Amino acid sequence: MPHIKLDENLPGITGILNYRQDTALPIRQLTHLLLRGESTLTQGERELIAAVVSYGNECKFCTAAHTAAADLLLGEKETCELVKTDLANAPVSDKMKALLTIARAVQVNGRNVTTAMAEKAKAAGATDLELHDTVLIAALFSLYNRLVDGLASVTPAEPAFYDRLAHILKDKGYLPSENRYAGLT
Repeated sequence: MPHIKLDENLPGITGILNYRQDTALPIRQLTHLLLRGESTLTQGERELIAAVVSYGNECKFCTAAHTAAADLLLGEKETCELVKTDLANAPVSDKMKALLTIARAVQVNGRNVTTAMAEKAKAAGATDLELHDTVLIAALFSLYNRLVDGLASVTPAEPAFYDRLAHILKDKGYLPSENRYAGLT
């Protein structure tokens, strides 16, 4: 049961963002820019970062939501599962492996990102902007994870919920919109 009164039809971060829309708007705008804006990283790769960080933070709602979004954007379900559990053998580029390693470090503590990690990512082809955005996505999703778990938001158990949410995130992105969650319930 959530620690504050949230719309019971909007579980996870959706209810928290709906609870206080004035604080939600800048967070949504930043999330949309980072995950759906122009980037040399694909939308699927950016969702992988969100999923890996959420998995590391043990946030079940965000892990399920961003795993489903990554799976939908990548068109398959194996890659996200492997980047969460066996990064060394995941079918992603060396650049993505290096960036995901940095994301995991940020998820624990930003000071855990080392010069060697940054240099390895750059040697694999990562740009300064990709490094910046990886760290920012990891930090932002750590915030989301702490909001969801810190307020004990409801976490649906059925995978179909997350599949519906993934389609909303793919089709509408992260900005507020009319009847945004109409297809969720």
